[in-house]
Amino acid sequence: MILFDITVPQRVLFFKNIIKKLNNVIVTTRGGEGYKEVLELLNLHKIPYILIGKYGGNSLEGKLKTSIKRQDELIEIIKKYNIKTVVSGSVVDASRVGFGLGLKVVNINDMPVKSYRFKCENIEPVTRLTAPLSSVLFKPFVVPDEIFEKLGVCNIKTYNFLDPLIWLKDFKVNKNYVKSEIPQIDESKPIVVVREEEFKASYVKKKYPFLYEVIEELQNWDINLVIVPRYESKYLKEKFKRAIVLDKAIILQHLLAKASLFIGGGGTINIEATYFGVPVISTRSFISHYDKFLIDNGLMWHSNNKEEILDLAKKLIGVNNKAKAKEVYSKMDVNIDMFVREIVDDERY
Repeated sequence: MILFDITVPQRVLFFKNIIKKLNNVIVTTRGGEGYKEVLELLNLHKIPYILIGKYGGNSLEGKLKTSIKRQDELIEIIKKYNIKTVVSGSVVDASRVGFGLGLKVVNINDMPVKSYRFKCENIEPVTRLTAPLSSVLFKPFVVPDEIFEKLGVCNIKTYNFLDPLIWLKDFKVNKNYVKSEIPQIDESKPIVVVREEEFKASYVKKKYPFLYEVIEELQNWDINLVIVPRYESKYLKEKFKRAIVLDKAIILQHLLAKASLFIGGGGTINIEATYFGVPVISTRSFISHYDKFLIDNGLMWHSNNKEEILDLAKKLIGVNNKAKAKEVYSKMDVNIDMFVREIVDDERY
């Protein structure tokens, strides 16, 4: 049996087509207050799962205690289902338990450092705790092997695409989906989509105010302003009454394909927007390797300054980057069988 421990939204989408090619798979995830997006996506994509533990909150002590408890529960699941291989998107709990029990540990890591410049102090905490425990580690072509080699990883596999391409390459846009799911949308006006940074993550030091100041200004523009919450939606609805705040999981790719501009502090969803030729302003507190790649190729801009973001937004709304996006992404190649082959040790794939 193979265990996939999926605890972030990105990995639901990344793993879903890999899981379809495998037999004898168990999926585990976690819940917790204000941490429902992963569960909603698993349900949306009809992936059965076992709920184990919860998100540890904002404090380091809370994260640690919750992780230790969850690892204990994972041990029992692994014993019950006779798990031989653990697969994760660099999740501490699964990697630690899999390694401790002598199992094969497969990790995928597209952002090992909080910068595109390598410094030891910029290594993401989760990377420190998972990469060295990996039997096999997958990473995209934009991330240098050197980072993982310095952490003692011996078996590094490089894939020639940015993560979202694994689920976007066969995606078909439904032109009617957005209006059916978000009836408040006025299709005669531009759609500007905004996404918060993952401010509860270990790689983000604090919740920065400038993006919320930008949203405050954007409310006054003649646009459809759609906010995709990172965690809870209630406080955003109360704070930004003239914006459309999503409060349920939808297939966001349909929305991104119709957007005129995307502003966000995320990673995966930013890449997705660039794939559809939508100009993207990244408000992340750092620039990752894949951010740098997209900036260098003219598909993304970066700013942490309110006025600069608003000036960029005025210039970029409606700019069509589809030809440039097609040129960049057509050079990438998705090979799902490569992942399957490494996970099951089967040369037939």
